[in-house]
Amino acid sequence: MTVNDETHWTNKETRDAWNANAAFWDEKMGEGNDFVNLLQWPAILRLLDPKAGQYILDIATGNGLTSRRLASLGAQVEAFDFSSKLIKLAKAKPNPESRITFRILDATDESALLSLGEHTFDSALCNMGLFDMADIETLFHALPKLLKPGAIFVFTLTHPAFNNASCVHVAEERDDQGEIKTVFSVKISRYMSPHLLHGLAIRGQPKPQLYFERPLQYYFNLAFQSGFVLDGFEECAFPAGAAQKNPLSWGGNYSEIPPVVAVRCRLSAAS
Repeated sequence: MTVNDETHWTNKETRDAWNANAAFWDEKMGEGNDFVNLLQWPAILRLLDPKAGQYILDIATGNGLTSRRLASLGAQVEAFDFSSKLIKLAKAKPNPESRITFRILDATDESALLSLGEHTFDSALCNMGLFDMADIETLFHALPKLLKPGAIFVFTLTHPAFNNASCVHVAEERDDQGEIKTVFSVKISRYMSPHLLHGLAIRGQPKPQLYFERPLQYYFNLAFQSGFVLDGFEECAFPAGAAQKNPLSWGGNYSEIPPVVAVRCRLSAAS
């Protein structure tokens, strides 16, 4: 099987999984869970700094929750996802002052991406989507053609070093100077080599999905090769005491381990 064949079939499997999980995901995620509200969105606001009147591209929008938040701030949003069922759910929700346009579009298809309009967007956002894409090189190569010179691209990820599909949550007891304490940690068995694994974004979802795990250097080098510079980076952890569904789920017990990263890349003004 060639690389292109593998990308085609893994992309198809990923799309099928998201279509199968769309209604379940929309019901559970709604307008945002703790990951969105405590980790992702605050970092997005700081790094993207969305303003009224800006034209923002929302990549892999899912049920459109980030698009609605951006539109409520006054931005004009072009949002797309390759899951037709997610886009149908997104279109059924409120659209603040009709500022959002939703499209079914595949981020691995460069010609489809460029049909959005070259040098059109003030900024682009991909919230927790890149690790669901069989091919991200196409998107990184297309973005400099879609963005205005000097524009920014912000993306968030599950932290590749601490929260990839091989991650195991651990609770251990230790004697800390005469006091028995529970220590929470994560165990990672793979990081450096890009690989893919099946996993569950939300427990109980109808169909497992593929996670395309890549180290941070993979993302950064793609950005650099595409003409971006890295000028913003945050590692996002839950505050101590934050609620969690069980002791081993992400939350306050893991306040020293960031499950999310947020990255800002900027094009040179001459791009």
